[in-house]
Amino acid sequence: MGFKLDGKLLFLSSDPLKMSRQLGGHTLTLDDARPLRDDISTDEITPIPVLAFFDQRLGSYPYVGLKTGPVLPIGKDAVASRGFEVTVAGTRYGKGSSREHSPLAEKKAGIRLVIAESFERIYRQNADNIGLLTSTDLSLVPRLLAGEELTMEELIGNRDSLSTAILHSGGLLNYGREHLRHEPAAPVEQAPALPTGPLSFAEKIIHRHLIKARGAERVEHGAGILLKADWRFIHEYYTGLCAHLLHDAFGEDIALHQAESILAFEDHLSYKHRSPAHLQNSLVGELDGLSQAHRDFVERHRLSAHGYLAAEGSEGISHAMMAEQYALPGQVVVGTDSHTPHSGALGCLAFGVGTTDMANAFMTGSVRTVYPQVLRISLVGRLAAGVTAKDLVLALLADSRIKAGHGVGKIFEFSGPALAFLSTDERTTLTNMTAELGGFTGIVVPDQETVRFLKERRNLDFVLEPWMTSDPQASYADTLVLDCDQLLPMIAAPGDPGNGQRLTDLSDRVTVDIAYGGSCTAGKRDDFDHYFEVINWALDNGLTLHPEVKLYLQFGTVDVRDYCERKGYLPAFEAFGAELLQPACGACANCGPGSSTRQEQVTVSAINRNFPGRSGPGQVWLASPPTVVASAIAGYITSFAALQTQHTPRKRRHPDRRPALAR
Repeated sequence: MGFKLDGKLLFLSSDPLKMSRQLGGHTLTLDDARPLRDDISTDEITPIPVLAFFDQRLGSYPYVGLKTGPVLPIGKDAVASRGFEVTVAGTRYGKGSSREHSPLAEKKAGIRLVIAESFERIYRQNADNIGLLTSTDLSLVPRLLAGEELTMEELIGNRDSLSTAILHSGGLLNYGREHLRHEPAAPVEQAPALPTGPLSFAEKIIHRHLIKARGAERVEHGAGILLKADWRFIHEYYTGLCAHLLHDAFGEDIALHQAESILAFEDHLSYKHRSPAHLQNSLVGELDGLSQAHRDFVERHRLSAHGYLAAEGSEGISHAMMAEQYALPGQVVVGTDSHTPHSGALGCLAFGVGTTDMANAFMTGSVRTVYPQVLRISLVGRLAAGVTAKDLVLALLADSRIKAGHGVGKIFEFSGPALAFLSTDERTTLTNMTAELGGFTGIVVPDQETVRFLKERRNLDFVLEPWMTSDPQASYADTLVLDCDQLLPMIAAPGDPGNGQRLTDLSDRVTVDIAYGGSCTAGKRDDFDHYFEVINWALDNGLTLHPEVKLYLQFGTVDVRDYCERKGYLPAFEAFGAELLQPACGACANCGPGSSTRQEQVTVSAINRNFPGRSGPGQVWLASPPTVVASAIAGYITSFAALQTQHTPRKRRHPDRRPALAR
């Protein structure tokens, strides 16, 4: 079966005029369309409000968040109504969120093939899973325009054997259904024992969880593999779609594989009643439908679930709760969220998957991936006071090698002497944001800090096993050394988390309208320690929130909220003027207070990504927790250290007479 272009080809160009010409009916060549847009995120392919849909309506919305220059050239129904069948783009296509809605929206709009210079792992895997073809061979473009028919072999190219088997099956669920039919009594089978050669810790976990199956016989870097998952979790944005896919493939009467190891979370949508993006688009009813579909699935299969609180908020963000309550060293954890690597800080292999991957994992217990290489990040020295793990990861994101894609698809093993000084909460910031680094996941070899964390948070007396280490002669794709002694507070300019620079190098004063501290990345106990440190210092020195800045502090989990209450933080937060929000993904998912409502608004935020539209239409600068609160005091982006230097300590004043710094 071949592929021939019957409709039109859409180049996602960086030039808005070239986009306008195509939408107006003109046909461009590849050379005409250059430069192609790089770094197109799934937030741009399907912005967060679009995730309210998981049926045919998705076909109206691909690329509605795509930014070319200052404009969003592609509107509702523009792709489907104009007969586009092939999309062409630049490097790192589909970066960011693991949402399967993006390739599904493209497919439902009539797109049959996406050609890009390179793809992010989760996006391409999601596309494979639903039968949307992808290729990195741009030489196919002129052949398509000339009317040539391409063979499947040309389109698949040098993909691994498992991807090839899935594509020839028409998608992952077809592949999984065949596997179940052929081996109904034993849908998964353990692979042989560990190889004898030296391995990194992550590779040892992989080999201990390998499953043998058709197309997954080879075990080497770049090969498609199947792993047995210890934990599988899903949240309410994807459960309805997952149920829809499962029932289509396997029928209504299904039994999930080892349902006791499946967890369900409602964490993204609990503030929908206060979400400008969803209120103005009349989507709250649609979101209620997502929650109901989630609850129906949970009840039907009697799954363990963490849901919404009685008033507003939820029990906690899914991957944050996985680290607090479930994940253990040496385990494999998969979830329908790109920030699932959060739990890698505990020494487990935790990674995000798409909805079809999770549907297949629910039925078979296996999860598909590619055997990744390991990139060692050696942290030397020690972070100075006031410099956090968030500054460290923003510095890493700004590294030219990372920006060039050096870490794409790799496991980031964080190691080195500086790691000993980082708490597990701080380590989760590093592993969490391997999603932004382009990595497969992040991991920390468990140590006594891990043991301490498990005892403190779960009262668990965990004993590290001898195999839980990286062998001295283990092979790495590369080693990047980061001198923590040299790190200063960082900031990432709007548009991409990789737009990092030292705060001291910020040439213009950036006035702030909104300051937001929260999300999985910055809603942990240690993060609230940082918020309190700055706020307590401000109150002691007669300072309070700048009158033109709105500060939101949102707990990541109920545990964090209760911790802050026990520590006595809440009165200081309230006296300072911060609005405290119950646990939820909130503004990071553009669903609740803290999101911008106008393009001219500027936000300084501790969330993990600032792609266009991610947290409202305004401009989002990424920063550490101390920088967020310091900026809320000053009214412009500044570090806590700079604020302390600028302000001469004075006797604490009456709360009603605390001055704010002028903008």
